[in-house]
Amino acid sequence: MTRAKVLSILALALLLEGCMVGPNYKRPPVSVPDQYRGAPASDSAAPANAAQATFAEMNLATVFPDLTLQALLKEALTNNYDIRIAAARVMEAGATLGITRANELPQINLAGSIQNQRTQPTQGNVTSGVAAVDASWVLDFWGQYRRATEAARDNLLASQYAQAAVQTTLIASVANAYFQLREYDYQLDISQQTLKADKDILRINTIMVEGGESAITDQLQAELLVQQAEAQIISLQQAIEQTENQISILLGRNPGPIARGLQLTEAPHAPEVPAGLPSAILERRPDVRQSEELLAAANANVGVAKAAFFPQFSLTAAFGVQSTALESFLGNGPTTAAWTLAGQALQPLYQGGRISSAYRLALAQRDEAELSYRKIVLGAFGDVSNALVAYDKSRLYRVKLQEQTATYKEAARLANVRFQGGYTAFLEVLVTQQQYFTSELLLAQAWTTEMQNYVQLYQALGGGWQK
Repeated sequence: MTRAKVLSILALALLLEGCMVGPNYKRPPVSVPDQYRGAPASDSAAPANAAQATFAEMNLATVFPDLTLQALLKEALTNNYDIRIAAARVMEAGATLGITRANELPQINLAGSIQNQRTQPTQGNVTSGVAAVDASWVLDFWGQYRRATEAARDNLLASQYAQAAVQTTLIASVANAYFQLREYDYQLDISQQTLKADKDILRINTIMVEGGESAITDQLQAELLVQQAEAQIISLQQAIEQTENQISILLGRNPGPIARGLQLTEAPHAPEVPAGLPSAILERRPDVRQSEELLAAANANVGVAKAAFFPQFSLTAAFGVQSTALESFLGNGPTTAAWTLAGQALQPLYQGGRISSAYRLALAQRDEAELSYRKIVLGAFGDVSNALVAYDKSRLYRVKLQEQTATYKEAARLANVRFQGGYTAFLEVLVTQQQYFTSELLLAQAWTTEMQNYVQLYQALGGGWQK
């Protein structure tokens, strides 16, 4: 075969490589609301204030100004095992892409052998050697391997977005646990102060009972206040240590104490945050991006399955040398050389329905991936709307609870003054003091709920993973 014919065959092969069967990926249309339900009124002016960063675009230092919390988040993002597992999965997907992409290229191998043969009757030794280079190339005429590479690349991107989703979840988990820990610290401080005040009340009642000025029931009721505060302190100490252990595990370290920063009531957070346009959620949420990449991979696999219906073309080539003397084989004598170039076509005729079933499977998997994508997008809109409503209402609830707690505090103070002045029974002190103590504990919970809804909104908008 002349050199011109060989070049013509290779040119034809490259030309045929340009064909690809199967659908090209297009993002499916989804219904996007004009504005999130529950969004602050300032968001209606979003197009006019496009230069203003939305909440999801703010970095961690802006969203969480507490330096101690920032240090905990940095440690978690470095050492957390879920983050490291997700990074390993990205490496796996990258290696899989390399393996898949290799199918598009020719495969070249070098083989050699040396044989020593003893013959009769002369008992002479004959040494022969063979060295050959062979190459094979399955032409990607229908784009089967390119579609498979496309699917592997989409899976790699999906694994990267999955890693980002793990990161946003980790940030939320650490921040929520930290605010929960600060709530327990706040409640412990309240309980210790209440215990001190209750012990003073108990001391006064004991003196009055011993002096005959009060009934023994007043002393017993005062003891109930002390016991209530002591029980609350024990419960909070347990909760504090368990929450510290939870945070330690998230940080990738053994259970132990956790550093504290700002008080729960001092954590800066804006009463309203710019949520941005709902259409941005398609790009901002890593779980949405992951789902779309999985859909794109499933779409590419349809092309892989469709290509199996068509004939497969392959080229093989080999070149080798052979010698019956080792010296000749090493270049010191005559050798025999041979080369071959061949083409082959393979058309499936009957596979028992395997190929058509594989194609239907690929179509069904693509449809499933599209439905999953639409579901995740819809859920993302719901997550943001719920978080916006929760953050707004929890802030209003906390403000009202602050007012209620202040009222209980004043009522408890006046009841104690009236009791010491002999104007009321101790039962009034007992009731108002219990109400004030309970309201203080509820207020601490309200602060935590507000901050956790703040964190949830940041996560729902897809914040924390883009730098």
